[in-house]
Amino acid sequence: MSSLVRCVTHERKSGYPYMTQETAEKNGFEGLGIVPRLLQILQQNRFTTPTPIQHQSIAPAIEGKDIIGIAQTGTGKTLAFGIPLIQRVAQQNGQGLVVLPTRELAQQVNEMLQRIGRPLGLRTAVLIGGESMRRQIEQLKRNPHILITTPGRLIDHLQEKNTTLANIKVLVLDEADRMLDMGFAPQIHKIFEHMPPTGNRQTMLFSATMPNAIVSIATRHMTLPVRIEVAPAGTTIEAIEQEIYIVKKESKLSLLETILKEHTGSVLLFSRTKHGASKIAKHLRMQGERATDIHSNKSMDQRREALDGFKSGKYRVLVATDIAARGINVANIELVINFDVPESSEDYVHRIGRTGRAGKEGKAITLATPDQQGEIRAIERLIRKTLLVKRHESVSEELLAIQKLIRKRPSPRVGGYRQSARQSASWRSSSSPRSNGSRPFARTHRTGQAHHQ
Repeated sequence: MSSLVRCVTHERKSGYPYMTQETAEKNGFEGLGIVPRLLQILQQNRFTTPTPIQHQSIAPAIEGKDIIGIAQTGTGKTLAFGIPLIQRVAQQNGQGLVVLPTRELAQQVNEMLQRIGRPLGLRTAVLIGGESMRRQIEQLKRNPHILITTPGRLIDHLQEKNTTLANIKVLVLDEADRMLDMGFAPQIHKIFEHMPPTGNRQTMLFSATMPNAIVSIATRHMTLPVRIEVAPAGTTIEAIEQEIYIVKKESKLSLLETILKEHTGSVLLFSRTKHGASKIAKHLRMQGERATDIHSNKSMDQRREALDGFKSGKYRVLVATDIAARGINVANIELVINFDVPESSEDYVHRIGRTGRAGKEGKAITLATPDQQGEIRAIERLIRKTLLVKRHESVSEELLAIQKLIRKRPSPRVGGYRQSARQSASWRSSSSPRSNGSRPFARTHRTGQAHHQ
């Protein structure tokens, strides 16, 4: 019997009490069914108070229930599934599988699981693209307790018969909505084909949003899952101040330079394309900024160097695409800038969730062109908030008024009723100290939940 099994099997119980968040803050992680050795490790790592998603997920997950967790990026989901995963894998003397959308996210989850599992003798294997298959095969030969993998690389190993999923007792799909957005649905269904039957494994699914495709997975592959929603799907965080600038495309770089001069902290900047990310980073370096870029055209070593440099302060500005940035979990990011409006409203939620963590304030600024008012309204409908909108001096009030007429559409009907004007009205005029007249904007909104790492 491994040391991992010995450490956690002697305290197995059932029927753990569910707690309110007030009780969680008072009692910490105690009372959730976590074995004493794991509780000691959490305390040693200064994890003292569970976040809402942790205190609601851990107890039912330890009991073996299937879980659907809806929570934003940065709310502590890794420990929410990591603690039950380690404990149950040891109790059942089987293996665990964590599937994630990106290499960086896989590495960060591995770091967290090792942080709490290494003292118990936990062995993990990280199976991701861009790294040596031979090295990963060596990890698999050591009979790891938990596999942490991206969908494509796991399929590669399964096809080469380097591993099997027959002994998987606990499956975790993290950032499930993002995996589906990235086109991994066929790989996920293939993975389920290699898994033990539904009744012989536990499945935990975590997502920031709840699209129909996630509901389909739950219906087909989960047994009476407990749904835990710490905030409505798509909501953003109170600590994040959100602004939109309406600006002409050719004036974006000039506005970006101004914004960066007004903020002295670390900045995560999103570009829609890999070419755009490289171009923006190069421009900022020419302006004297400590900037670098991260995207899928970069090698794994280059991506790791960029991320480590951003964490250490070597780089103040990290320019990233959505796919690469999915694994970025960096504390104390002061500002998130959407240089391009994201392709989907859900991406907006994921992007700005990189700031305002652990109860700290953050800010998100989006640069939109005059013809993108419809995209902004779609974001507002998802997050259920009216955003502060400012007009850059490159855009005349006349041009903005014309675009408003062009983009004007009847309010969408939901269940036979029109959406309320309060939900869709975002383009209101008010004065701004940055112009010689009025600019369309509405009041700033802050949403209502603490944000944790």
